[in-house]
Amino acid sequence: IDEIEALSSIYGEDWCVVDEDEKIYCIKISDCLDQPKWTLCLQVILPPGYPTAEPPIYQLNAPWLRGRDYTELANSLEEIYVQNLGESILYLWVEKIREVLIEKGQSSDPEPGIKKTTEEVVEDDGDDFLLDYQPIQEDAVQMLNYITSENHQVDEELPPIHHGNPITDRRSTFQAHLAPVVTPRQVKRVLEKLYENKKIASATHNIYAYRIYCEDKQTFLQDCEDDGETAAGGRLLHLMQILNVHNVLVVVSRWYGGILLGPDRFKHINNCARTVLVE
Repeated sequence: IDEIEALSSIYGEDWCVVDEDEKIYCIKISDCLDQPKWTLCLQVILPPGYPTAEPPIYQLNAPWLRGRDYTELANSLEEIYVQNLGESILYLWVEKIREVLIEKGQSSDPEPGIKKTTEEVVEDDGDDFLLDYQPIQEDAVQMLNYITSENHQVDEELPPIHHGNPITDRRSTFQAHLAPVVTPRQVKRVLEKLYENKKIASATHNIYAYRIYCEDKQTFLQDCEDDGETAAGGRLLHLMQILNVHNVLVVVSRWYGGILLGPDRFKHINNCARTVLVE
């Protein structure tokens, strides 16, 4: 608790509480306060055994962070954890990331492209875009085909789908949908059924995650989809893991309203999902 309070006071608006109960936080880190050139978001989940017995669960999110850059930075964070076993390490992690960003800013590396991969690419055209927008969600359904293509059994019954109450913030709307599932084929059927709804199909993002418990192997079959909202699917799956839910698919639709929400959008996605799971 002391560490969280200290980080909150040190980083101010750059520190975001995604879910206080589950200890999920997001920190925006830049190479420069005035005119940042390189920026990265560090999302952490603090497990019950942190800091004495367990490391934070983390994700590094930045459009430019790929391949070797990601591996090197992740290795640096792992080294810091090993060198400081049993101690609070979030501050060390944040400052190490800032150090890497400053080095990139001072190097000859080209600046990250202005093209955004998530919500910033969407312009606000009013409600008209709902019918004209070509959904990319069908690709997500096709990704499930390889799991189910070899299964030629008769399709299972379509599970019931529950729709949660929408949340609206600064003209963006979030709504969660939930269905009990026990096979990947059911996941595919539920997604297809949801995308038959024009409003859902035209959402800017349809983020989903599912967890299916396989009793014969005593393992979980699970997967997630960001649908253009970088790392949102992984966060949703993390939430489901923390809540220890299984045999369920959760989809969160987000209709972008033209105003950037920053990390608040992840809070709304998780809140929608948590509420529909509780219901």
